[in-house]
Amino acid sequence: MSGLAIIVVGPDPARARRALGIAAAAAALGREAALLFDGDSVTALPAVAEPLATALAMGVRITACATGLADHGIALPAGLDAAGLIGFMTVNTGAELLTV
Repeated sequence: MSGLAIIVVGPDPARARRALGIAAAAAALGREAALLFDGDSVTALPAVAEPLATALAMGVRITACATGLADHGIALPAGLDAAGLIGFMTVNTGAELLTV
């Protein structure tokens, strides 16, 4: 069974909640799951604290775009990694890719 790599591509909190829900469901089914908040989507992070914590507790690896965080003056939330798209894709080579 392959892993699942999800890229959140927009700042809409509903989109972020959906991506976190998909990642948590994959983790519940025993799949490795990773999620990247890319670019402006990092602005949704403060609005999704509860589902973010749930996904982290389930073992989902969550990454926030380092440039997006810097551009919007957002501190990296606890438990998340900071990296860009290339780093995320490198770590998740071979995973099924989904954009939300």
